[in-house]
Amino acid sequence: MADLNKIVEELSTLTVLEVAELVKSLETKWGVSAAAPVAAAGAGGAAPAAAVEEKTEFDVILTEAGSNKIGVIKEVRGVVPGLGLAEAKKLVESAPQTLKEGCKKEEAEEIKKKLEAAGAKITIK
Repeated sequence: MADLNKIVEELSTLTVLEVAELVKSLETKWGVSAAAPVAAAGAGGAAPAAAVEEKTEFDVILTEAGSNKIGVIKEVRGVVPGLGLAEAKKLVESAPQTLKEGCKKEEAEEIKKKLEAAGAKITIK
């Protein structure tokens, strides 16, 4: 059996171009590919996780007003443009309600943080 340490030392002296040429030669000689293998589907035939698209639009849903309803109403008015006091109060009291649809993840997280600080319970879908 060949001395593996000696082979490793010799390979370490090669340039990147020489390594690329070596890889091509070995692929040709052995009939294999050095490309990274693609994730195979599971035994049940499930699709690989990489095929799932990342969600880019989120809905912010007020699930519960909490104990500080006045604070939540104020924050809701700031989140939903053009909403008057009476409309905001009605929206908060009729929870669960969608506050904002189709917003980016960062915006949804910011809205959630503000409303939860006011005492509301928020869900992002």
